[in-house]
Amino acid sequence: MSGHSKWSTIKRKKAVTDAKRGQAFTQVIREITVAAKMGGGSPETNSRLRFAIDKAKACNMPSDNIKRAIQKGTGELPGTSYEDAVYEAYGPGGVAIIIETVTDNKNRTISDIRHILERHNGKIAVSGSVAFQFHKKGIILIPKSIVPEDDLMSIILDAGAEDMKTEGDEYEIICTPDIFETVRQAIEAKSIKVESAEIHLIADNTVKVEGRDAENVLNLMESLEENDDVQKVHANFDIDDKELTRLGTK
Repeated sequence: MSGHSKWSTIKRKKAVTDAKRGQAFTQVIREITVAAKMGGGSPETNSRLRFAIDKAKACNMPSDNIKRAIQKGTGELPGTSYEDAVYEAYGPGGVAIIIETVTDNKNRTISDIRHILERHNGKIAVSGSVAFQFHKKGIILIPKSIVPEDDLMSIILDAGAEDMKTEGDEYEIICTPDIFETVRQAIEAKSIKVESAEIHLIADNTVKVEGRDAENVLNLMESLEENDDVQKVHANFDIDDKELTRLGTK
C-alpha cells in the first residue's frame, strides 16, 4: 500500500462522530445526485450510482434519503444542481494531490480549496501537471480473518484481478476499473464480506515525507476531506508506518 492507502485505512477504522456522519451524508447525497443526473436513476445500468448507493448504505443512510437524492438527480424532484470539478495541487514536500469535488458553485469551491492548501503549505497546480502521475484502479479490501489467503487469491485471479497484497489485518485486491464489479461480485458470491470497494487514483511513484512535512501533509488531507464539496482526495505521499500511525491517532 502507498502511504495514502495506509492513511485511508487508519481513518476508516477510527470512530465516526455524529458530525462526521452528517458530513458523510452530505457528500454521499451529492455524489448520488450527480451520478443519477449523469447516468440515470437505475443502479443496475449506472455503476457510478451503484457505488454511491453502496457508500450511502455503509454509512447507514436511510433509504428515503437515497431515493430522494436519486430523484433530484433525475429531475423527478426539485433540488440544487451539482456538477463535478477536479483540481490538481502540490502539498508539503512536493506531494502530488488530486482533489475530486461535487459542487453547486465552482468559484466557492476553488476559493475554499486554495485557502486550505495555502494554510498547510500547499498550492494549486496547473491542470495536467499532476494528473499524469496517477492511474485508475479498483481497490477492494477484505478482512484477513474471514478467508484464507490462498482461497481468496484463487477467486480473484479467476475473476481477472491483477494482484493482491497483504497490509496489516486486510487483503488489498487490485484490478482494472472495467472488471472491478466482476471481481467484487465473484468475492461476494462466496459469501465473503467486502470491507471497502472503490475506484481510486493510484500514483505511479511516491514521495517520501517525514517530520514536519509528514504532519502538514496529513493535516492537509484531513482539512480537504472535511470540506463538504470534496468527494475524494488522492495523493502520492509515503510516510513511515510508525510515524503514520502516531500521527493518525493524535
